[in-house]
Amino acid sequence: MIASLIITTVTVFVIVGLGLFWAKRRRRPRILDKRHFKKGWAELQKLCRDKKTWPKALTTADNLLDEALRKRRVGGKNMGERLVKAQHLLSNNDGAWYGHKLRNKLESDSGFRLKESNVKTALVGIRQALKDLGALPNEQPKRK
Repeated sequence: MIASLIITTVTVFVIVGLGLFWAKRRRRPRILDKRHFKKGWAELQKLCRDKKTWPKALTTADNLLDEALRKRRVGGKNMGERLVKAQHLLSNNDGAWYGHKLRNKLESDSGFRLKESNVKTALVGIRQALKDLGALPNEQPKRK
């Protein structure tokens, strides 16, 4: 009787311990591969050279941000829900939203024309969000 009680107690502690370990490990945000995101951002910058490829640049930036949010395990059914849940992680939440909304406007309105200032504002906001999430390095300019 005492032996079965001890075995049952130990079994319960092991199961509870494994459950807690798994739950804690699952919630820990992943460290992102900065090389991957840096390469994606460099490709995106090449698209900014030509006005005709600005929509593709904006879509690429939004996709990079969505990928970073997913890899950081920010929950949500869609990008909007993930941005809402990530707002405490972002230093410029409005900038990230601006970029995402501008991308959505592009996809929903075929006659929408982008202005250079809008593209710059959107990309600055998304880039800062990627830095905040740890997807891009947060480098300071080198002073001479």
